Amino acid sequence: MSKVLADPPSEQWTRVSPKLTAVEQIANVIGGLIALAVVSVPLVLHLTGVWSGYPAWLAWLVPGVVLLSVVVGMIVTPFQVRSRRYALRQDDVAVARGVIYHRTEVIPYGRIQYVDVVAGPLMRAFGLCKLQIHTASPDAHPEITGLLAADGAALRDQLSQRGEERLAGL
Repeated sequence: MSKVLADPPSEQWTRVSPKLTAVEQIANVIGGLIALAVVSVPLVLHLTGVWSGYPAWLAWLVPGVVLLSVVVGMIVTPFQVRSRRYALRQDDVAVARGVIYHRTEVIPYGRIQYVDVVAGPLMRAFGLCKLQIHTASPDAHPEITGLLAADGAALRDQLSQRGEERLAGL
């Protein structure tokens, strides 16, 4: 599937902040270090002789796979962040993402029930937030991760206003 099919050429897409790359890479490293600490216990026990019956190849393989996944995550993250975008259209909002598999969600303004702005400690440290759009559908959970905090609040208000206007017209 070509990118032209996923993204209508007439739309003006807005990309998320490039600061999100650093946030996601830091989160990747933190998660990787925690996973590495857990999966390295058998290796440490094997090397100290406490658990000498444990296969040495497995004791080295599992931490190696965790390290490899962290390195791959560090390489892929910039591409993933660059692929995230949204477009406010006349009747709906489109949210797109994906490097290999492109996903575009289109939510009519009249279907929006409420909009949340969420920011964890790491995202707040970088001045970013995540905007979550809630609809009645259990399958639709569009979110825009990596907005600047001020932009997220303004977009929340704008989407809420457009949703109320469209809902009032029903």
